[in-house]
Amino acid sequence: MEAKAPIFATLGCRLNAYETEAMKALADAAGVNDAVVVNTCAVTAEAVRKARQEIRKLRRDNPNAKLIVTGCAAQTEPETFAAMSEVDLVVGNAEKMEPATWMGLMERTEKVQVDDIMSVTETAGHLIDGFGTRSRAYVQVQNGCDHRCTFCIIPYGRGNSRSVPAGVVVDQIKRLVDRGYNEVVLTGVDLTSWGGDLPGSPRLGDLVMRILRLVPDLPRLRISSIDSIEADDNLMLAIATEPRLMPHLHLSLQHGDDLILKRMKRRHLRDDAIRFCEDARRLRPGITFGADIIAGFPTETEAHFENSLKLVGDCDLTWLHVFPYSARDGTPAARIPQKVNGTVIKERAARLREAGDRAVQKHLAAQIGVTHEVLMENPRMGRTAHFAEVVFEADQPEGQIVRGTITGVAGEQLIA
Repeated sequence: MEAKAPIFATLGCRLNAYETEAMKALADAAGVNDAVVVNTCAVTAEAVRKARQEIRKLRRDNPNAKLIVTGCAAQTEPETFAAMSEVDLVVGNAEKMEPATWMGLMERTEKVQVDDIMSVTETAGHLIDGFGTRSRAYVQVQNGCDHRCTFCIIPYGRGNSRSVPAGVVVDQIKRLVDRGYNEVVLTGVDLTSWGGDLPGSPRLGDLVMRILRLVPDLPRLRISSIDSIEADDNLMLAIATEPRLMPHLHLSLQHGDDLILKRMKRRHLRDDAIRFCEDARRLRPGITFGADIIAGFPTETEAHFENSLKLVGDCDLTWLHVFPYSARDGTPAARIPQKVNGTVIKERAARLREAGDRAVQKHLAAQIGVTHEVLMENPRMGRTAHFAEVVFEADQPEGQIVRGTITGVAGEQLIA
């Protein structure tokens, strides 16, 4: 029977998607065939449930393949997946990025290969050719998290914060630009902690300035989610002075009420978030913000929730990622009595999403008549520097940056 190339299924965040691409390269180099690899997410109990569902489906579709489960859920609860009859091997988050794991993968008989993630002290700069589109590449510069927010299981899946050295990052971005990528996105679990474990403790702003200085041919640099309370002076300087740094930041805010923020063990207060957005907008007029916000955290009253709802306007947020709270076993928040029932949580999440929809429509309406530089993700659709989708009426060169004048709005897309 002819060997089949391995199948990869990715659940969860952009970093997982990046690491799946790296695993594909490792599997290819090791000659792995007839395997199914599921890269799981652990951010909520629902994410784990979906992982189990996906595993069962993939086993039904591929009865003779070796089925490997890895990712954050495999790291935090390997016994859950080892107990599944559909699963042949459970691999930890550190092990999945090691060439040695893949070299002996098909012969391995021990079902669980998961070590202590807290003992991992380095993050390799995995060199991949980019993914997602032919125009935008993602570069992992950091992994893990040293903070312990009460609702979050991710540090136990990713380990402590560790950084890819700046020289390695710059070399990878040069390679990607040489391959024709016009935009690079820096990714990590806790991106603004980059550098804390490196000699001299450089900050994320130092890395951004170094990339822009040493890779002059890179047209666009974008930053994924940041913790605004950790924004350093050089990052603010880059926002103010570097047009190649895109005017769009996604903020890890989580809530808009000080008491709930303290119970979440966040390091910022409501006024800190508002002040950061005001400062960034003063330095870079027109900058847009996305944000993560959780609805229905334990003990959240209607007044607490209203402060989250008002934060959308107070920070002038545009792109919201709203998460209905669900208890995650192993986190301190799961031990807090849940005084908000599921119906109320869903209703509050819906109200936040409605506020987000209104913010998006406000932003899009303001773009009519404006000429934007648009990075084309396919022949008809691209994104502005502010990350709004733009649809063109005629084909454009994929992967290139084109100028387009906005003539209208259709749903959540601009028309050019």
